[in-house]
Amino acid sequence: MKKISIVLMAFLLTLTMAACSGKKETANETGTTAPTGSAAGEESSTPAPEAKEVTLKLGLPQGYDVTKKEIIDGFQAKFPHIKLDIDTTPWGDFFTKLPAQIAGDNAPDIWFQENASVLGHGKRGVAEDLTAYFERDLNPGDYVEAIYSAKGPDGKIYGVPHGINPVALGYNKKLFTEANVPFPTDDWTYQDLIDAAKKLTKDTNGDGKTDIYGFISGYNITLGWFPWIKSTGGQVLDSSLTKAMVTDPKSLEGLNKWVEMNKSGISAPESFTKAIGSEWQAFGSEKGAMYFVQYSTQTLFQKNFPDLDWDTVKMPKGFDGNRVVPNIANSWLIYSKAKPEVKDAAWEFLKYYLSSESQDILAASGASLPLMKSSADKVNEITTAPANKKAYTDGVAEAGTTMDESPSWGEWVGAAQPVFVDIYNGKVSVEDGAKQIQDKIQTVLDNNK
Repeated sequence: MKKISIVLMAFLLTLTMAACSGKKETANETGTTAPTGSAAGEESSTPAPEAKEVTLKLGLPQGYDVTKKEIIDGFQAKFPHIKLDIDTTPWGDFFTKLPAQIAGDNAPDIWFQENASVLGHGKRGVAEDLTAYFERDLNPGDYVEAIYSAKGPDGKIYGVPHGINPVALGYNKKLFTEANVPFPTDDWTYQDLIDAAKKLTKDTNGDGKTDIYGFISGYNITLGWFPWIKSTGGQVLDSSLTKAMVTDPKSLEGLNKWVEMNKSGISAPESFTKAIGSEWQAFGSEKGAMYFVQYSTQTLFQKNFPDLDWDTVKMPKGFDGNRVVPNIANSWLIYSKAKPEVKDAAWEFLKYYLSSESQDILAASGASLPLMKSSADKVNEITTAPANKKAYTDGVAEAGTTMDESPSWGEWVGAAQPVFVDIYNGKVSVEDGAKQIQDKIQTVLDNNK
């Protein structure tokens, strides 16, 4: 009897221990086991709560001409609880009304604009610091270095690039062939460009006027004065982005090289390109043999000049032996005064924008280079012109640079731009114009310390 009692007690003790454990073993997603209620893969009898509905005011300047609709549609399908209130106002109008919206605390919850403007918004407390989001959710190894384009001087990250738009040297294959001039290569220098431009400049009807120019120059910062200043080792701003360097001898040398292209008649004057419409239209119309082409401009050529026989090589190496590839990045930002749940929804959108699904769509569009490395590799599989898209992908990887993007970038570029155009057109000498620009830029920098 005593023996039976002992066995019974042992049996009851076993049952008690099993009951107290309260956790059954279940296989999780990796095939290993985890106790229910404490590890991934747990199945609960309580259904997960539905995500709370939230409205996200999404600013899309220029609408779906700039941002692919497939990405927006994909996000809405994946996150139905996030209702999008989309503003597709044309680019100029969008940014005309934005300052008043910010002043009235009625700005979109998320939008994109020039990267330098995003840095300015960060400095003024308008843009949310995204550093913690980056560190929590993104693997830096998955993305190109330009993912940090909106990292401010204070080390904080204020935006996510909408895409990147580097520059390459475009050339008209037909005009080169007709002039019996060898095509450019990635080893070309600026001097090679000048020498070829002389051979490619033509008066085709003998009326004493140039009909085809060897080179079509841009007049803005991206395609005009900035790359030429850098070609001789010059600077627009110093490395601290607080001091203007336009009157530095090396900067003056680069400006003189740029202006001499026009004076010598091998680069089209502004009046010539304006009569056609723009610089890119002059190149597309085969009125120029070479042109610095921003990556996104290829879509304009495909639409307006589908028969244009052209290709690209990397930006030429400078007179100092160094290659510089100007790179434009518009960036998304999250409005710092949005509600916490709205900021979270905005970050969900940015994570989706940075996913392979969205980045592959961006790669196929040709509107800009994607940020995800795996998607960037697919750019070179696109068959539309230019064939040599490595001029962009490899060029920006080798020598990509933003254009001295300080928080006051838009202001000082706007102040300097008219004088740079006057310099190119010969209305003011390089030296006198550079002094004017130096003073204008330094005033803006000093006023924004």
